[in-house]
Amino acid sequence: MTLLDRRDFLRLGVASLAAASLPTLAQSTSAAIPQLGMVAKVVDKGTAEETIKHVKQLGFPTCQIYFDNLNLGQVKPLQAALKTYGVTVSAVSEHNPGPRVFDFDRGPATIGLVPSLYRKERITALKLAADFANACGVDAIHTHLGFIPEDPTSSEYEVAVAAIREVTEHCKSKGVMLLAETGEETPITLLRTIQDVGTGNLFVNLDTANLILYGKGNPVDAMDVIGKYVRGTHMKDGLFPTNPHTLGEEVAIGKGRVDFPELFRRLHAVNYRRTITIEREISGPQQTADILASKVYLQRLIEANYGKG
Repeated sequence: MTLLDRRDFLRLGVASLAAASLPTLAQSTSAAIPQLGMVAKVVDKGTAEETIKHVKQLGFPTCQIYFDNLNLGQVKPLQAALKTYGVTVSAVSEHNPGPRVFDFDRGPATIGLVPSLYRKERITALKLAADFANACGVDAIHTHLGFIPEDPTSSEYEVAVAAIREVTEHCKSKGVMLLAETGEETPITLLRTIQDVGTGNLFVNLDTANLILYGKGNPVDAMDVIGKYVRGTHMKDGLFPTNPHTLGEEVAIGKGRVDFPELFRRLHAVNYRRTITIEREISGPQQTADILASKVYLQRLIEANYGKG
C-alpha cells in the first residue's frame, strides 16, 4: 500500500483533536454503518466510570472493554457509566489469568487456551466474562485462543478444540459470541477451528496488524478465508517480523503494511456492520494522538464505503 503522507497524517491528528468534541454516532453494535470505537481498559484500582468517561472524551460511541480484575461486582458500575456517557460496549475482553508473552519463543506456552498450564483457569475466566457480558447486555466476549496447532490430526489440536468448545457452549447458553483475535494462527487454521468447534457462536475479531506482526499473512487476503466470520475488529498497523524470535513492530496507522482502503472494501463486501475498534499498543500522549489521527482517517474510510448514515 502507499503509506499516508507524513504531513497528511499530522494534519489528521490536528483535525481529530477538534473532532473529539463533536457529537458521536447513534448507539448500536449493529448499526446501519459501522461505528468507531476504541480498546478501553479498567486498570487495577481504576474505575469503570473513569474509563468510560475517557472513551467519551475522545469522541467514541463504543469500546471493547478489558478489566484487570473482572468480577460481577463491576456490572452495575459499568452500566451506570455507560448510561451516564452514552457509550456502548461491543465486547468484553478477557485474557487472564497467568502470563502472556507475545513473542515466538514463549508465546506458544503462555497465550490463550492452547497452553495446558493455564487452560483450566482461563476457561473459567472466559465463562465468567460471558456471564458478565450477559448481565451487561453485551453480545460478545473476546480473547486470544493461542497458537492453535496447524496439524488438524494432532492430539494437541483436538484438545484445543475441546477447550474452545467448552467456552463457546457456555457462551451460547448466555446468548454471547466468542470472538477469536487473529494473530497466532494462520487464517485457514482459524477457519478450521471455527468449523470443528461447531457451536455456531465462535467468530473472528480481525486484528489488522497481528496477522502481519506474527508473519501469518495480511488482513486483506485473510478476508478471503475468514471474512464472513468477522464480528469485531482491532484497527492497527504493523510491519512484518524480521527476527525469528520476536514479533514485527506495531506502528501508527498509515505507517505499516495494512492496506486499509482495500480492507474496508472487503469488509463492506461481506456486509460487515459492527464496530471499527482502534487499538494502539503504546502509552502516554502519543497513544492518544495516534488514536485521534486514526479516528479521522478511519471515519473517512467508513463514509467512503458505507456512506454517512
